[in-house]
Amino acid sequence: TANFEFPLMTKGGVRLEVLLNATTRRDEQGNVIGVVGIGQDITGRLAQEREYSRLIDTANAPIFGVDKQGQVNVWNQCAVRLVGYSTEEVMGHSLVKEFIRPEHQKKVQTILDQALHGAETANFDFPLMTKGGARLEILLNATTRRDEHGNVIGVVGIGQDITERIAQEREFSKLIDSANAPIFGVDTDGTVNVWNQCATQLTGFSKNDVFGKKLAEDFVSAEFKDSVEEVLRNAMMGIETANYEFPLLTTGDHVVEVLLN
Repeated sequence: TANFEFPLMTKGGVRLEVLLNATTRRDEQGNVIGVVGIGQDITGRLAQEREYSRLIDTANAPIFGVDKQGQVNVWNQCAVRLVGYSTEEVMGHSLVKEFIRPEHQKKVQTILDQALHGAETANFDFPLMTKGGARLEILLNATTRRDEHGNVIGVVGIGQDITERIAQEREFSKLIDSANAPIFGVDTDGTVNVWNQCATQLTGFSKNDVFGKKLAEDFVSAEFKDSVEEVLRNAMMGIETANYEFPLLTTGDHVVEVLLN
């Protein structure tokens, strides 16, 4: 027998955990004459593993893990409270097939497969189904799990419930889109990434027309490009501008004057 966990008592009554290889002893004729055991003291390692398991189980973030076959083998108390499934209900079950909606299974499986090959993923939006059928949005870090020899044995995911935050962002986006004032936004490269319905009505350009294009370069008349770009650069550096007269081109090559903050 190889790698058998063998509990051994010391003279002082302390229990040691020994990893044992038990080998048959034979005489010169091949007759069995006994057993020899070659052991390794793993008491400290097991104590560390138990402490690690306790920290995982009591953490205030949902933590779960799967083995190389994708079956759940870690499911902490926060995950229980959040999702509604007990540890007993999920252990040994396929995480992807049983707890992820079909339309997201391929994406989640890809993340797990990458982690099983050593490529870890941070801040992945992970949709998880509760026992009651509700969808949770989890921001996940997927980390490769390895044994003491460095062999991959699974994946552990540490998550953050962002369901409420995403709901607020959607509500915020809805309010922006339906506002009765033109609202637009750009990323750090000056590329349009916000364009509400009022901006469409005012200029004639739809979201599809403007998204991914440069605001100052494509939608501002030539004589004002530099000043508009300066206002945008200042805002990105934290220098805000109020009541700036902002000339915006329309689909008919006319200019509308917008008072901008």
